[in-house]
Amino acid sequence: MLASKKLELRRSEIRQNLAELANIANPSEDEVRKMTDLDAEYRAKEVQYRAALISEDEQRREAGAELETRSESEWRDMMGRFELRQVAMALDEGTAINGATKEIVDEMRAAGGYQGIPVPMAALETRAGETVAADQINPQTIRPTIDRIFPNSVAGSLGVQRIGIARGELAFPVATSGAVFGWADGELANVGAAAKYATTERSLSPDYTGGAQMVISRKSLKQAGEGLEQSIRRDLNAAIATELDRVVVNGTGADGQPLGIIPGAATYGIASTAIGILASWSAFRAEVVAFMEANAITSASQVNLAITPEIWADLDNSLIDGTAVSEWDRLTKHVGTPAVSNVIPAASAVMTATVQGVAPGYLGIYGGVDLIRDPFTKAGQGSLVLTGLVTADYTAPRGLQTRILTGLAAA
Repeated sequence: MLASKKLELRRSEIRQNLAELANIANPSEDEVRKMTDLDAEYRAKEVQYRAALISEDEQRREAGAELETRSESEWRDMMGRFELRQVAMALDEGTAINGATKEIVDEMRAAGGYQGIPVPMAALETRAGETVAADQINPQTIRPTIDRIFPNSVAGSLGVQRIGIARGELAFPVATSGAVFGWADGELANVGAAAKYATTERSLSPDYTGGAQMVISRKSLKQAGEGLEQSIRRDLNAAIATELDRVVVNGTGADGQPLGIIPGAATYGIASTAIGILASWSAFRAEVVAFMEANAITSASQVNLAITPEIWADLDNSLIDGTAVSEWDRLTKHVGTPAVSNVIPAASAVMTATVQGVAPGYLGIYGGVDLIRDPFTKAGQGSLVLTGLVTADYTAPRGLQTRILTGLAAA
């Protein structure tokens, strides 16, 4: 029994004894002495009780942290034993799924929303040390898991945060107006008119679903063996990652796509500036100043930047007169190394900043990958057609955290 519980029970007994003694009309000397002793003991137990609570609270926190760490470790261990090969064989031949793979599939299916066999995003990881068949391409990959794609992608470089959502709509209330400070112009004057605190909402909703499809030939199923699992992971990984990265920046908001940063600039309240001059540090510096004037940042190093390969080449080739220092050197000295990618439209650049812990954008991923088999399209060939469905949405809560530059002329 916990010390605090023992002390609490003893305090309860003392209170009961004191209540009995207090009801005596004419207590004797022994009864008065007993009341005094019980009162002193109760006060001492009260101090001990508080000390025990403090001590046990620290123990509970340590135990909770240990349990949390243990839970995460056990989940990673179970995910490491998930076999995508079992899913492929179950879809193709009806083979029963077992082990850790079955546990994970059953848990995800219990949450609902899957027509085929659910596959967690983390299961698309290309795991180090796995045996690969000799006739398979060496499974080198830039992005080892879905969960770790974004820090190495344009969206991750821009500070976009990925959120896992089980179901429903996720709303972000954003304050648009509030307190106003004013000085009293006189002894009895008012400090100013009160302004209402108002908010608007940015939301993520499960309205956008895309799918990565692949055809696995019968020969591959029979010949590749365990190497097939690596191939499926690598292909699904690349297809899903590339498209999610693209829609964050260029999603049209039409034809089933989420609304991305550049097409959604007006909707999200993002400033877009037409430069019309050769890319240089001074052009980007003007936007950094705009961030500072909006109280979004206090240092140029807080800015994230993504540019095209052509702009990188122009910056690196443009030397300051009489020096060996390029415009690229000046830029990276202040804002760090920008992300360079073809995802950014030609002659354009995107700048973002994380303000007060709020990311410039949020990419919501609903559940895992819903892996579905098509048994009819390629039935005559004996091939396995797989479709991995992903439901996602993007939103930018505050437009002032993002700025777009267009018309950056080439050298």
